[in-house]
Amino acid sequence: MLISAFKQTLRELDTLKFQLPNGEYVPAHFHITEVGNITRNFIDCGGVQRQENKLNLQLWVASDTDHRLDPTNLLNILQLAEKQLGNSNVEVEVEYQQSTIGRYKLAFNGAVFQLINTQTACLAPNQCGIPQEKPRVRVTASGLSCNPNSGCC
Repeated sequence: MLISAFKQTLRELDTLKFQLPNGEYVPAHFHITEVGNITRNFIDCGGVQRQENKLNLQLWVASDTDHRLDPTNLLNILQLAEKQLGNSNVEVEVEYQQSTIGRYKLAFNGAVFQLINTQTACLAPNQCGIPQEKPRVRVTASGLSCNPNSGCC
């Protein structure tokens, strides 16, 4: 989710809820402890130089169970960060600690913000010698059989 869509959604909400990938919710008394611009410069395994820019929100839960952050407060925090950090319209990434610090993409399902697991992948599979996965087919008595949506037919 881009920061512009995140802010627009915040303007339309009365309460903030963040749902983890396993269906559980971040406790309602969470804090936003950091808003930051994250720029990552790197070279992929094929030697291509790349850059990634994101706005990072760090959610943190303390023992002050009466604390509640509402959408207007979060908008004010984002506006302050924009003034000081010069945020552009980049993807929002959320950090939240469970057994380790997790980095999540952000989506909205019409009611709550959903934290979506991030995944690693090879950015240059043709350089690494990674074979392309071939569609799986079944051999039956009448010949080959496959799912019509699998791309193997």
